[in-house]
Amino acid sequence: MPIIKHNSIVLVGMPGAGKSTIGLLLAKELGLDFLDTDVAIQVQEGKTLQQIMDTSNYLKLRHIEEQVLQKTDPRSKVVATGGSAVYSEAGMSHLKQYGYIVFLDVPLRELTRRIHNYETRGIARHPNQSFSDLFDERSKLYKKYADLVIDCDALAAQSVAELLVSRLNSPS
Repeated sequence: MPIIKHNSIVLVGMPGAGKSTIGLLLAKELGLDFLDTDVAIQVQEGKTLQQIMDTSNYLKLRHIEEQVLQKTDPRSKVVATGGSAVYSEAGMSHLKQYGYIVFLDVPLRELTRRIHNYETRGIARHPNQSFSDLFDERSKLYKKYADLVIDCDALAAQSVAELLVSRLNSPS
């Protein structure tokens, strides 16, 4: 296992980037626990992300997400965050204090191919915001917090996990 803060890896990236899938693969490979903060939000609220959006709005979902991020103990875990986690300075500061932040960078064209349910997926975004605009807005934030950026273009989830393990194990 590489020397990383508290043996923790925090994955950030757009919806459809593969954070949950890659996170599970990494957790298994590295012998760590796995936490998906979107699932933690849904369990806490007793609703899906889309139901939260339908009964309130994207700002309420982001507020709930910030609370979940701040109370998360990421130590000895691979944490897959929701795509909007990077809007919370407090939440990201908390995670960065305990974990190594990895941005799974997937090109817009590939994300567009993967995401078929943009309107109903429970994505915390302004109601009229296009996926392209959301991508542009969030990409800057992902890079701001990232300790490591993984270019995931044309890579399967297993390949991304293997690349990440290799990068974490290589001295740099």
